[in-house]
Amino acid sequence: VQLQASGGGLVQPGGSLRLSCAASGIIFSNNVMGWYRQTPGKQRELVARITSRGGTNYADSVKGRFTISRNNPKNTVYLQMNSLRPEDTAVHYCNARAVWVDVVEFGSWGQGTQITVSS
Repeated sequence: VQLQASGGGLVQPGGSLRLSCAASGIIFSNNVMGWYRQTPGKQRELVARITSRGGTNYADSVKGRFTISRNNPKNTVYLQMNSLRPEDTAVHYCNARAVWVDVVEFGSWGQGTQITVSS
């Protein structure tokens, strides 16, 4: 399984970024895809996830600001991040899992992409 994330970087508060994650080695359309993030000294946490049919789930801290979507023919999942805040600063990871489970450390992970929100 390979999950290749891109789109991270430095952005000012209030700005926007779009993350992409291209998957290979899995039957993409059968997987729940998610974005998780981690800051130093803290456990990895859910940001958003999406089922194969488009059902979504968001962390309370990002509801109304972030949107997760997927393109099954392109084997790609996206995270549109708007109204970014300094507390969104973290390494963001793409995740693929065959089942919807409320356990963070499960499934396959991408390499992580750094998001830094700072003026």
